[in-house]
Amino acid sequence: MKTTTVNLTGVPETMLWTLHNRASEARRPDGFLRDPDCVRVADAIDYDYVRSFGKANASHSLRSRVFDDAVRPWMAAHPGGAVVELAAGLETQFHRVDDGRVRWYCVDLPESLEVRERLLPASERCRFIARSALDLTWMDEVDASHGVFITAQGLLMYFPEIEVRRLLTAVIERFPGVELMFDTIPEWFSRATLKGMNVTPHYQTPPMPWGVSRAGLEPLLRSWSSRVTRVEFAPYRYPRGAWLRFLRLGSNVPGLRNVLPMMAHVSTAPGS
Repeated sequence: MKTTTVNLTGVPETMLWTLHNRASEARRPDGFLRDPDCVRVADAIDYDYVRSFGKANASHSLRSRVFDDAVRPWMAAHPGGAVVELAAGLETQFHRVDDGRVRWYCVDLPESLEVRERLLPASERCRFIARSALDLTWMDEVDASHGVFITAQGLLMYFPEIEVRRLLTAVIERFPGVELMFDTIPEWFSRATLKGMNVTPHYQTPPMPWGVSRAGLEPLLRSWSSRVTRVEFAPYRYPRGAWLRFLRLGSNVPGLRNVLPMMAHVSTAPGS
């Protein structure tokens, strides 16, 4: 039963796109993402997902599963640690991985968190911070006493590179030893979105000004901060459909993987 109406545009509307794709995978009996809260939320929103985004695919589900696989062992190694989810939207990662101890912070624009609060209310260990990720005052709200892990799914590509640098260097300096996980797009994909990229006749992706190749990411991050110690690239482990199978194969081909989207897990040096 559709019980919730939304009025989102621009980048905030993309959270409905990712919700559509994740819920489709979660509904499958053989799905690799078990996510009943995602299905519940998608079913509650009065929105024509197919008209805007077309037939669902497994892309965003794969991304969520890979992020889950990175966050869980970090949580086990840092009991009571803080996970900060930048651009949380309607992602239900907290509900999938909650170990009863983690302190979770959902950072997003006020209009996005207003929708989230109606469907996935904040709680004692899952707090909301209604701010842009670029408003660095969100860091003042985070208890870093047991370590910090920062995630950013589908976010950084929407910022100019100068703002990505400002955000990441500020996080690394503020939280010594922080781990970060985010996804990126290649330069050609960024250029395509700046010209206008239609997903369907009824939906055009917002511009994505930041693109970077796999080969270029680690040198770029190390040029931004000497505290970067390791940059690992998360593999596409759960292919479903031709596009994801191509990504999985292409990520192992040196020339090809530089022109594909990627997910990166960044480690940094602890404080002295």
